[in-house]
Amino acid sequence: MQNRKLSIRKIVSYLNDAESEGGGFWLPNIQRPFVWSEEQISRLFDSIMREYPISTLLVWKTREEVKHRKFIDNYHRDIKLTDYRVPDNTRSKMMVLDGQQRLQSLFIGLKGSYSGRELYFDVLSGGDMAAPEDIRYRFAFKDKGSASWPWVRFKDMVFINNKLDLQIAQELASLSPEELSADEQMTLQLNVGRVRKEFVNDDNITFQELDGIDNPDAYRVDDIVEIFIRANSGGTKLGKSDLLFSLLTSSWDEADGEIEALLEDLNQGGFDFDRDFVLKCCLTVLNKGARYEVEKFRDGKTKEEIIAQWQLIADAIKDVRDFVVSKTYIRSDKALPSYLALIPLIYFRYQHPAQFKAKAGLPEYLLRSLVSGAFGGNPDQLIDKLVRNIQEHEDFVVSEIFGVIRADGRSLEITPEVIFNQYYGSRSIHLFFNLWYRDFNYSPALGANGPQVDHIFPQSLLKSVKDINPDSGKRNILRYRSEHRDQIANCMLLTADENGFDGKCAIPPHEWFDRARFKSDEEHEQYLAMHLIPQDPELWKLENFEAFIEARKQLIQDKFSYMLRTAQGDHV
Repeated sequence: MQNRKLSIRKIVSYLNDAESEGGGFWLPNIQRPFVWSEEQISRLFDSIMREYPISTLLVWKTREEVKHRKFIDNYHRDIKLTDYRVPDNTRSKMMVLDGQQRLQSLFIGLKGSYSGRELYFDVLSGGDMAAPEDIRYRFAFKDKGSASWPWVRFKDMVFINNKLDLQIAQELASLSPEELSADEQMTLQLNVGRVRKEFVNDDNITFQELDGIDNPDAYRVDDIVEIFIRANSGGTKLGKSDLLFSLLTSSWDEADGEIEALLEDLNQGGFDFDRDFVLKCCLTVLNKGARYEVEKFRDGKTKEEIIAQWQLIADAIKDVRDFVVSKTYIRSDKALPSYLALIPLIYFRYQHPAQFKAKAGLPEYLLRSLVSGAFGGNPDQLIDKLVRNIQEHEDFVVSEIFGVIRADGRSLEITPEVIFNQYYGSRSIHLFFNLWYRDFNYSPALGANGPQVDHIFPQSLLKSVKDINPDSGKRNILRYRSEHRDQIANCMLLTADENGFDGKCAIPPHEWFDRARFKSDEEHEQYLAMHLIPQDPELWKLENFEAFIEARKQLIQDKFSYMLRTAQGDHV
């Protein structure tokens, strides 16, 4: 292993270039996707300009036919890593094991774009070197048409050749619509000099090279996977699932594509299943335990079992997802506060597919578990206990399953307080609304057009009610604070059109529920019934807000009476 240094401009020019030194720099498929934001990239460039050190990179030089991909030049959030795959080859190549996010950020900023925008630099920033601000040198991704002086496209400053720093500064100064002051000219010249020094002239990138060409026995593929895991497990860059996935992809060529295709199917219609969930499902259904443990993927069996059983596992996950949509009225991520509650169902579907199709009581298990928050915290041990119960009975016996959950110290009780503790903006409120508005369309063409939670008595209206301050004698104390305004009894579900620009907005309830807005008495009554609105119009007035809330709470409690239990398990 040897340490090497290169300038930032040179190493960026080596990315994706098979003709450059060492065969160019590439990313092994065990690397996770690029995740840095525009702000993080801008901070990296600011750090370099401030002469902050960049951590050492780790690179493997090899001729092995390992799966790898190109660095992304023009990044956007919907990018597919499979589009950047490179055919296997035995040419010399440099595989980046640690430092992907930094190198990828440099490549986007100096060679490509972020969501179609290129990196620009404010050439007059950073003048006050003693300034305490968080960002000294200002970088931002901008459209070419919206970028104006003193913002300059940064790659032009880095890749210009055959010109002195002073010439570059003079040419940039000529772009200013007004003559620069002496201080501005000095700042510009210093910035040009620093850009050329930090990105072009100085060898600021250090990387450790593991030479698997001259020393192939020291750095075999299995050794490299182990080195990759150890290099990335010391910080927060990779989670356990990333490490497990790196081991899985080292022996399963299609892992990326298969999991990506599964997630695309699962997330249609507004869900947010992820790779972590899929891997935990794989471990659970194969009776490996739900907990992430790297040793499970080093036992020589787990990877092969996942590969062999992949289609059956994927079918089980998809069937449970379809069950959720069709049998529980949960039709979006907003109404699914815990995906982990699905794993026992997936295990049952995988092990007993015929029984799963005919089994009654599964919706009750899921809804009660989600509403009560039974799978909060770290439920890995609970999942394992539920799996053992299913194994013992060779069935999903809901009463037994509930007993296991309670024995684990987790509550399944749904009391009126559980419901009335929901509030505007909370994740669980959408679950209650899914149960409440069973005929509501939760499958809009576009996610942005989905149903929206809104206040019945608008916040602005309630904030206008003030009480007298006993200390000052002035009427300046809010009568209705956020806990009053945002409670579920003051919330309703509206379509995007109802709550749009010309929709409900700040319309008070006595106007919104007025009979004149509806075509018939029947339509008016149906609307009030669907939203559980007290029939008495007097309660729709601001001065009767508290009476309205109490009346609506009773209607809500009646609506959910079929779910409410006492601690002894009896209906309320």
